[in-house]
Amino acid sequence: MFTGIIEQLGTITAIENKDTNVTLTVKTPITHELKVDQSVSHSGVCLTVESISDDTYTVTAIAETLLKTNISQWKVGTVVNIERCLRFDGRLDGHIVQGHVDTVGKCTGYTAKNGSWEYVITIDEKFAPLIIEKGSISLNGISLTIFNVTKNSFTVAIIPFTYEHTNMHQLQLNDQVNIEFDMIGKYVNRMNSLK
Repeated sequence: MFTGIIEQLGTITAIENKDTNVTLTVKTPITHELKVDQSVSHSGVCLTVESISDDTYTVTAIAETLLKTNISQWKVGTVVNIERCLRFDGRLDGHIVQGHVDTVGKCTGYTAKNGSWEYVITIDEKFAPLIIEKGSISLNGISLTIFNVTKNSFTVAIIPFTYEHTNMHQLQLNDQVNIEFDMIGKYVNRMNSLK
């Protein structure tokens, strides 16, 4: 479980295809603090640390993960947002994030606002019931508040700190982003669909 508050950036240093899986080698300043079998969020995707060597570690994404995320577009040099799992002796500064990506969205709008930045993200209409005005969402693992909600899009505003300390400053028009909808909203939607 995560909070959507990014700790560090990581860089993909190697990619290896193994059957239907992809093993990624990641370099980040907090590698020395990680342990094998630990869950780490990589741009919103929860992956398990398999091995650690000096300042890099490896994780593997299986077919289901590759299907639901933008990992297949990552290459050597891709910068990812890194967050270690939530500790229950700290504050929950973001919102409850599982690291289980629901879908990918596309960046279809970008506006610099003289000190902040706004991004329009387009999604498949079937996910419309999971987004609400001023609701929480995880975008590439970042806990954000959404607004300007339509049937197939929403907008997020990025403050300078988030822009500088996450990979949002690299997001371009038509890039895919990993989306995890609010867990509570998903449960409520599911319960209502069963009535």
